[in-house]
Amino acid sequence: MDSTVARQLRAFLAGPYADTRELVLGSLEPYASVLEDAERLPIDEFRDRVRDVVVEMAGSGLTALGFPKEYGGAGNIGASIAAFETLAVGDLSVLVKTGVQFGLFGGAILQLGTARHHEAYLADTVAGNVMGCFAMTEHGHGSNVAALGTVATYDRETREFVITTTTEDAYKDYIGNAARHAELAVVFAQLEIDGERQGVHAFVARIREAGEPVVGVRIADDGRKMGLNGVDNGRLWFDGLRVPREALLNRFADVSEEGVYSSDIESVNRRFFTVLGTLIQGRVSVGGAAVTASKVALSIATRYALQRRQFDTGAGDDGLETPLLDYGQHQRRLLPLIARSYALTAAQEVLVDHLHRSFGGDLQGPEDPEVYRRELESRAAGTKALATWHATRAIQESREACGGAGYLAENRFAALKADTDVFTTFEGDNTVLLQLVAKGLLTDYAGEFSSMDQLELVRFVASQAVDTVVERASVHKLIERVRDLLPGGDGDEPDIRDADYHLAMLSFREEHMLAGVARRLKGGIDRGTPAGIVFSHVQDHVIALGRAHVERLIHEAFVAKVRAQPEGAARDLLDKVADLAALSAIEADRAWWMEHGRLTVQRSKAITAEINTLCRELRPHARDLVDAFGIPDAFLRAPDLV
Repeated sequence: MDSTVARQLRAFLAGPYADTRELVLGSLEPYASVLEDAERLPIDEFRDRVRDVVVEMAGSGLTALGFPKEYGGAGNIGASIAAFETLAVGDLSVLVKTGVQFGLFGGAILQLGTARHHEAYLADTVAGNVMGCFAMTEHGHGSNVAALGTVATYDRETREFVITTTTEDAYKDYIGNAARHAELAVVFAQLEIDGERQGVHAFVARIREAGEPVVGVRIADDGRKMGLNGVDNGRLWFDGLRVPREALLNRFADVSEEGVYSSDIESVNRRFFTVLGTLIQGRVSVGGAAVTASKVALSIATRYALQRRQFDTGAGDDGLETPLLDYGQHQRRLLPLIARSYALTAAQEVLVDHLHRSFGGDLQGPEDPEVYRRELESRAAGTKALATWHATRAIQESREACGGAGYLAENRFAALKADTDVFTTFEGDNTVLLQLVAKGLLTDYAGEFSSMDQLELVRFVASQAVDTVVERASVHKLIERVRDLLPGGDGDEPDIRDADYHLAMLSFREEHMLAGVARRLKGGIDRGTPAGIVFSHVQDHVIALGRAHVERLIHEAFVAKVRAQPEGAARDLLDKVADLAALSAIEADRAWWMEHGRLTVQRSKAITAEINTLCRELRPHARDLVDAFGIPDAFLRAPDLV
């Protein structure tokens, strides 16, 4: 392919932070050997090796780009996410430990604390001089953070908070950095004064001194995991740990010396969700890292398919067996996943831009900052869910596409599968996250959106007319623009490669599902069914709605980015990639459109045939498409395959 086209593909994927990505790759390459260390070293030595790499990379400044300049950062949130995404090219234990140290621990202090905490902790955190952990999840409560059993009780006499693990299953669990390296922890606990609880708050607490647990803290090792064994996940118990009053991260609430609680946010629920909303950078980062991991796997599998030959189909006269990627089914296995990776890259770019504008103070124009933030939280939740599920699928398909050779531990698939599997769980279970997406759609991101629990959501929707719920949704306005392209009426079917036709199909599904969920919720309440049971009975439809919404956002982002490219060979190629991504998404759920009268049997067959045609058209460009991912050979770690 023309080198100009190859460069344009690479630039398309690298996006506005291309220079940051190149700097991170350059700083990461000396540590490519960590991929071998994961299998060669005993677990404690490997954990220390990963810690050392994280601290050394902190010296480059590239792990803390999102922190204020006065504390050693660059004040650039977008660049910090791009850097984290790029780190996923290398060993994923290094990635996750970086995320724990700078994203979770440091990010919590930055976003939830005030000047006194920033001055005390941020510079040392950014430099890697002090290691910290993020102690939110408990053994008994993972997704239901509001019900944490750790309690911080204010003692007026000593002006301290006393942090206690109150029940058998309330110990902090799966906490990265806790088992071996963390000296400090951001601890999430129920704040209690005079027997009255004010909800979950965060505190900075020392958990180790000179390598040993401090008085009032017990620490245990979670042991080996399926993957990410360079991260020392552990458990924490608090037996009356005393921390000064100033340890409360008090951006949203404070306690005076006299024990008077104050907050500008009166509602406990809204205060809680406001706190969680400030921490979504981790969720955005994990989704982006998952897409990068899928690109590594697809690069290996595609390059293997281009050089591995099996059977002589008689297609050529050279007497050689046929390359795997010349087989239609092998194209079907890999090329739609490559197209999906391109689409998710575009969607992630939009998400990062929204994050940067919201948290970086660049939000301008008529947008309501609160509504914008709630929409951002929803987009982050949904994109993370679909991106991490994509990574799981892409890595598995890539491994299978490399046959027995792909199963050998010397290749990177074993580590990729094991290390990314938990991406679907941490920073929010994907199924729970899609419920969050649907909740935003059903309430139109109303002011009370974030503080609603499931029962309140059901009652809220039931109190609305179904038409009202649908008409105020953004997809309703969108579908009015493209409704004429929907099949099922008179006239010819639209062009099967028309991006607006794809948008019309995805939008129709989303709007129809939104109306269906609203109707089911309202109908259940009108029949006198308890709200909790109503939600449980409709939950599968709620999840499907969340997924449909995000699928539409992904398509919109990809098409918009492609249309912004200059006319030429690269644009023509990207048009085909976008068509393949969209048609593959429609084909995957074609039964739904057929059930709802928007896809005939003939059109369904035509879509399948068109996907096959697109795969054949993209086959000559497969190497260029994956080379544009920009994965250095040292990080493919598959010498026998590539």
